Amino acid sequence: MPSRSQHTLMSSKDRNTVLFICFSSAVAFFDFLIYLYLSDIIAASFFPTITDPAIIKAQGIGLFAIGYLARPLGGIIFGRFGDIKGRKPVLFISILVTAATLLAMACLPTYAQWGLIAPALFIVLRLIQGMAFGLFVPLAWVFVAEQVPRQYLSVACSYVTASFFVGVLFSNAFFLWLSNSMTTEQLANYGWRIPFFIAAILSVLPLLAWRWIDESPFFTHMKNSKPQAYVFKPFTLLFKHCKHSIFIGMVLTLIISSITIVVVLLLPDLIELSFTLDNDLFEFSHSLGIVFMIFGCVFYGIISNHQNFGKILTIGSVLLIIQMSAFFYHLQAGGDYILIMYALLGFCAGIVGMVPAILVQLFPTNVRLTGMAFCYNITYGIVGVLVPFGLGYATLYVSFSPALYIVFIGFIGVIMGIYFYNLPEFKKIDQII
Repeated sequence: MPSRSQHTLMSSKDRNTVLFICFSSAVAFFDFLIYLYLSDIIAASFFPTITDPAIIKAQGIGLFAIGYLARPLGGIIFGRFGDIKGRKPVLFISILVTAATLLAMACLPTYAQWGLIAPALFIVLRLIQGMAFGLFVPLAWVFVAEQVPRQYLSVACSYVTASFFVGVLFSNAFFLWLSNSMTTEQLANYGWRIPFFIAAILSVLPLLAWRWIDESPFFTHMKNSKPQAYVFKPFTLLFKHCKHSIFIGMVLTLIISSITIVVVLLLPDLIELSFTLDNDLFEFSHSLGIVFMIFGCVFYGIISNHQNFGKILTIGSVLLIIQMSAFFYHLQAGGDYILIMYALLGFCAGIVGMVPAILVQLFPTNVRLTGMAFCYNITYGIVGVLVPFGLGYATLYVSFSPALYIVFIGFIGVIMGIYFYNLPEFKKIDQII
């Protein structure tokens, strides 16, 4: 830390900053997942009337996928801005743009009212929101990592990652309440607007504490110590000096995105394609799995703070491989212990909580946000679009397809763990190129 010892204890200001980012992160995931829960209703409201349910479903999934496609563009453009102007301004822009797009979506007329203009406007707003979200996720990790003392780097990043899944858990509870409180007709008429209004309000709530949030001390130190004639060129420096870090960052993001998308978002639908389980029990099991994934994120963040990154990543990846395989064999045997197996799977999947701390240390301060935004959003965009369709198709023929894919990702995690275990030393987090 430029201004204090790396062994300094966390101050109340540090804790408030982490809390601020965690709350914003949970809300951001709720904002982004609205389309997943209301895909059919939104598609029916903004597109011409179609009787084929498969096409309606495809339209809804397409609206959700658009957000993934927009993320790389927003992350790269605004990530560069964050390395030139500062972390705090782009954090403010990200929060404000997200809230504004959500409010605009809540007020949009439907296809029946405005015709083709309505879906066009909705898609534009969805793209803008996707761009803001693409910036926010890597920025949240960078902002926290550059604020807290070095000894809390891993655990602070794991809190932020865990808060994303708190947002997923809140989304599950909220949309369960909404669907039980309204009829399908009420949801189609006006009910779908309620989540957008609530998300917009929740998005701007953190700004009430904005004056107590400081700029990253790493960025401030870098800017104050730069030579007079220094010109910020994040992209040029990134691709000239950090090609190896970009590759490693994309592989690590493949691990994060694959585990998150499959275990948290897709697994319930994929299991229903091949297995028959009690619906209420299964929904509760999925939520319980997310709760244990939150605990797992924090657990792995804490132990990786005190142990070699590579060793923990290797052990965690092996445990995930074993548990994912056991989970599907258990389903094939009847799924009598689904609660326990889902909880164990969620905890093992919590290995994603320790990975962001590695990502943050891959890039020097003056290209950190650009590098992380590039790696994270390019890889997440590809995985977020291809994996749902690919696994959905494969699971129709091979019921174990989700398990096989996560086992493959687990082996990549083992390889990366061995690589980091044998790496002599990380770059110092305050390094500049």
